[in-house]
Amino acid sequence: MSPVTNSTTYSNQPKDYKAIVFTVIFLLIAVAGLSYVKWWPYYHKAFKAAAEHSIGSSILTGKEAAAPAPSLQAALDYAIAYFRSVWKAAVLGILLGSLVQVLIPSKWLLRVLGKANFKSTAIAGLASLPGMMCSCCAAPIAVGLRKKNVSVGATLAFWIGNPVLNPATLIFMTFVLSWKFTLMRIVFGLILTFGVSYLANKFAGTAQVPDTLAKPAMEAPAPQGPLLLRWAAAAGRMLLAVVPAYIITVLLLGAARAWMFPSLGAGITSGILAVLVFAIAGTLFVIPTAAEIPIIGTFLSFGFGTGAAGALLVTLPAISLPSLLMVYRSFPRRVVWFVFFSVVAAGILGGAVGAAVL
Repeated sequence: MSPVTNSTTYSNQPKDYKAIVFTVIFLLIAVAGLSYVKWWPYYHKAFKAAAEHSIGSSILTGKEAAAPAPSLQAALDYAIAYFRSVWKAAVLGILLGSLVQVLIPSKWLLRVLGKANFKSTAIAGLASLPGMMCSCCAAPIAVGLRKKNVSVGATLAFWIGNPVLNPATLIFMTFVLSWKFTLMRIVFGLILTFGVSYLANKFAGTAQVPDTLAKPAMEAPAPQGPLLLRWAAAAGRMLLAVVPAYIITVLLLGAARAWMFPSLGAGITSGILAVLVFAIAGTLFVIPTAAEIPIIGTFLSFGFGTGAAGALLVTLPAISLPSLLMVYRSFPRRVVWFVFFSVVAAGILGGAVGAAVL
């Protein structure tokens, strides 16, 4: 028995060595990409926020109280401004979402993130903090994680945690708005990232990864074929699945933003109607990372109530129609709807809290 055991041990060593090398390559690409796209630019942006108490004008309305009327030009103007801001992060998201499928061993991901328990959800939520991506740029990575059978709760925690618990956004927010906005964002961010994501496991049904699959003994066979070909296939499938819907919905939302964020009359901007309207609109609309800060600041400067501001604070970064369409096929339908209505509900509650304390 001893020779057989030794033979098995030695035969597994090359596979483990290759898995370690591939994982290190993935981490190096992720660190290099995030450093270039996120960490270094945000480092400088933090000083701008501290010195000027601003990070730019509202991408939604510019310096005006209302967005331009719906038109093709309005759609193109918003799409150009939006993609100019996010294209690097979007490319990085697609790159990492495809690489996670071919470089990270399934057994490692399943062992850490494959179970429908709070531990997997919490680990994924914490792992999202360095990403600092908007919901659309994090969506391809979420798709890649689901293709590796990472649990519903863990995938959602990573996807939602990226935008709502973004450390850079929290720093900008403190300098530009106030610490009250930052504290409120942290509280609701924790609820969405860890609470809603964990509860979503209950809606996963048979789509959830069984606990036994997270054990090495039940590990699926390693994928076959050259690495570059497997990565090209994964990247190609992801591009076809996410890019068309992404571009079309950004154009549509850009055109319709005047309808989604109407210039409400005096008194209404502080009422429950404004909170409801902005909670739904904020959940559907798409923005770059941290763009909610100048949007909220602009609305407040034109007399919009803190209830509407609280609703946007919670909903604008969390998810969007484009990001929901990107991940729609990766989750059971009831999970997607649960997340959507949970964000709307959190926005309404955020509006109530905002009206009371902001």
